[in-house]
Amino acid sequence: MFNLFKKKSEISATPKKVPSHVAFICDGNRRWAESRGLPPLMGHKAGIANFENLVDWFIARGVTTITFFIFSTENWNRSKEEVDFLMDLFYSELKKNLKHALEKNLRYRVIGSRDKLPKRLANLCDELEETSAENTNGTVVFALNYGGQDEIITAVNAAIAEGSPVTRETFETFLDTGDLLPIDLMVRTSNEFRISNFLLWKLAYAELLFIPEHWPDLVKSEKLWQFVLDEYAKRNRRFGGGKKLNYSGRKK
Repeated sequence: MFNLFKKKSEISATPKKVPSHVAFICDGNRRWAESRGLPPLMGHKAGIANFENLVDWFIARGVTTITFFIFSTENWNRSKEEVDFLMDLFYSELKKNLKHALEKNLRYRVIGSRDKLPKRLANLCDELEETSAENTNGTVVFALNYGGQDEIITAVNAAIAEGSPVTRETFETFLDTGDLLPIDLMVRTSNEFRISNFLLWKLAYAELLFIPEHWPDLVKSEKLWQFVLDEYAKRNRRFGGGKKLNYSGRKK
């Protein structure tokens, strides 16, 4: 268990390093509800509570892109009741995000296939992206009906159709996420230690952080948000290179 709740004097308000792109795998909504004797679907509602405050907090501290994995291509295997509930919940949340995008000058992106989404939700995804496309204060990304392998296969086929050899840089232009920054830090909640087909290309050199708290606990806890940034500040990223100096000046 991490020591998440340090004394205030031990928590740095401004970490020495700030990740440009933080990605969250939002896990544990149903477990959070069940542990409280609530219907499992209520965990999903709790998982979006305080969402805009979380985004604003990270953007204010220098994070420029925040991605949330909210529905995978495999999640269609859940019960119809849960899937329908989630589609309605996403629609309501994206309606709120339209207002948030305008108020805070944020660009919103929704990655993943729209094919299986309810028509009104797919149309709202388009509207949200189009309305906020020119905003410059930060980027918020929802991975909705998203699978990392599907994204890469689609990009490969698009590159083949183009008919020219690709480099790492040009291949990215075929990806749905090609315009996004590489992920600096991926955070997964609820004591799950896997990446679950999430943003495989963008995770190539990401730092990974797994925490025991369920997503509804993280989404409302500023102490946990600060812990995420403080933990990243401790990491010594090498990108395949040799030894580097840590903050004390000692070799690692």
